[in-house]
Amino acid sequence: MSRRLITVLVLALVAAAWVLSDTVFVVSETRQALIVTLEGPVVAVSEPGLHWKRPFVDQLISFDRRLLPLPLPIEQIILGDQKRLEVQSYALYRISDPLRYYQSLRTVEQGSMQLAQIVSSSTRRELGQVNLPTLLSAGREKVIQNIRREVATRAAPLGVDILEVRIRRADLPPETSQSVYDRMKSERQREAKELRAQGFEWAQQIQARADRDRTVLLAEATRTSKITVGEGDAAAAKIFAAAFADEPVFYQFYRSLMTYRQSLAEAQPMLVLSPNSEFLRTLTGGPKPAKN
Repeated sequence: MSRRLITVLVLALVAAAWVLSDTVFVVSETRQALIVTLEGPVVAVSEPGLHWKRPFVDQLISFDRRLLPLPLPIEQIILGDQKRLEVQSYALYRISDPLRYYQSLRTVEQGSMQLAQIVSSSTRRELGQVNLPTLLSAGREKVIQNIRREVATRAAPLGVDILEVRIRRADLPPETSQSVYDRMKSERQREAKELRAQGFEWAQQIQARADRDRTVLLAEATRTSKITVGEGDAAAAKIFAAAFADEPVFYQFYRSLMTYRQSLAEAQPMLVLSPNSEFLRTLTGGPKPAKN
């Protein structure tokens, strides 16, 4: 076999392999293909396996059939109560109709841009009708469902199924956050002042009640003590009277000694008296003898 013939056979094999490679294609489980001709899209191939197309005439375009994320940038949205909110959303979608998707959007990059605009406009429209307290309560889920429903309706003609739309984060702008913080701080300070004033009022009431109870207790104690002292004095006087009746001489002598004790204890260092003074009679002469 001549070298020229071998060269021709090799070129023929290479050409055949090239034609075969452009004729046969494989669709995996995670992809779906679209065969496009010069006249336009012809057929969508979603079954995995080996497939055929016309070489050099048909063009193969492949799309992912799995769930695709759609991250969105942070946007500043004005709510229904004129509050500004920095919102970042995300969505999960699937290309359900590759032919319609190609006819409407052509490429995945253009499709992502179009879907991002749909999600952004729907989010702005829905959030523009609600107040901030709604987003901080159980009503937030209803708002998300309305956004997902609108996005799914607008994306269906593009050959896309929207499975999920969520708000990843929602924050107040820095200047708004500072004003809200200042308002919350002033509100807490006002509440603290009211609580302190109320506490002071309660303390005054408790103090007044305690002072009143103290005064009542002291008055009752003083009254009881005076009654007890009076009863004691009466008992003592009764005892003294009984003793005087039984022993008048001794009682008189005892009274004289008590008088000496009190007078001499409170006197100056020198006390000048007459020897015949009545004051000294008991001291010099002793007690008077009892009369029979």
